[in-house]
Amino acid sequence: MLENFQNHINNNLSFLTESKVLIAISGGIDSVVLTHLCHQLGLNISLAHCNFNLRGKESDADEDFVVALAEDLNLEVFAQRFDTEAYAKNNKRSIQMAARELRYAWFDELSEQLDFDYILTAHHADDNLETFLINFTRGTGLEGLTGIPEINEKYIRPLLPFSSEDIEAYAKANTIKWRDDSSNKSVKYLRNKLRHEVIPILKEINPSLLQSFQTTIENLNDTADIVDESVNAVLKRAIETMDENHVAFKVSEFKKVNNPKAYLFESLKEFGFTEWNDVVDLLDTETGKQVFSNTHRLIKNREHLLLSEINQEQHQNIIITAEDHKKDTPFGTLFFDEADAIFGTRTNIIFVDKEQLQFPLTIRKYTEGDVFYPLGMTGKKKISKYFKDEKLSLLEKENTWLLCSGEAIVWVINRRADNRFRVTESTKQILKIELK
Repeated sequence: MLENFQNHINNNLSFLTESKVLIAISGGIDSVVLTHLCHQLGLNISLAHCNFNLRGKESDADEDFVVALAEDLNLEVFAQRFDTEAYAKNNKRSIQMAARELRYAWFDELSEQLDFDYILTAHHADDNLETFLINFTRGTGLEGLTGIPEINEKYIRPLLPFSSEDIEAYAKANTIKWRDDSSNKSVKYLRNKLRHEVIPILKEINPSLLQSFQTTIENLNDTADIVDESVNAVLKRAIETMDENHVAFKVSEFKKVNNPKAYLFESLKEFGFTEWNDVVDLLDTETGKQVFSNTHRLIKNREHLLLSEINQEQHQNIIITAEDHKKDTPFGTLFFDEADAIFGTRTNIIFVDKEQLQFPLTIRKYTEGDVFYPLGMTGKKKISKYFKDEKLSLLEKENTWLLCSGEAIVWVINRRADNRFRVTESTKQILKIELK
């Protein structure tokens, strides 16, 4: 196996030979064998071990084993203890998900602080098959059936071409010791149930199961490339605008394709949507209808679908004193300067009669019932009616701020000034307010 592993590194992962590498090691056979193989090849490796404190003395013994192994191989080792049960309870996670989040967050932290180029995990061919079956039983798209990626940014899985039998044979042939995790025997976890009860039957039916599975994965990845190319072509036509607040998709481009649901799924799957029939229905529904995921929402706005992140942050009103010449805000920076005359007609600049202002000024969001006196018009108008006349989308309305003097609106920021504060012939002090 060492020769095959070396060939795999040289042919497919040669960048590891010149990199500073961190190996995620549990003390189990897979990560221990990965450590020995990398050490045999002379790679620049260090070890990182997570003690999740879930199995009492057994967890501590795993940590002691990894530290001793590092000492035997003259390797740097990092060990971190976690209160996994408390984290799972506080964050409403399963124990397995909590351990995963804690593990990867710590690995990323180590990598950033100590300049590791890559992080190796010991996933192998059997793990890949188990992941495929888990996704298959739960229901998934093509992406869920294409297997564990060998390279995923900083995370590398160099054992993916090798089976658990290959790994065990190498360990026994080289008298390598490892730790057995008793929880791996429990079939209450889906992965273990597949590992111990389902996959052995599949291997009995087809002794070449892993080779057949690898062929299937390669074919599915080829198909995924074709799908990505087609989806990207549609997205190139469909995305009309994109900024920090939202992405606007043309409804017409999705309605042109033979299967809008499939294209919407592939385009939006990373944003957590699950009610795909509702997403498709947005194509033909009226303006204002929305579909939500836990993190994002999709809004129908005339001939567009607007994708935005759900903003959980509650913005406080912003106070501006007479002494302020600059104020940072969530939507940009406001500058306040005295001017000798009015010049320019851009929407991001207004000129007001400073003596008409009542300091401190307030910047706030729109509330129901707000009215103002639009500059250049006679009389007042509800802000809601102004929004409607300007054909603002729901997102644009939500991201519009008002500059106020007392209860009076001075400026619908970056859109329209209020007539009551305009500069007249009797104005003595002109204040220029600019948004950048």
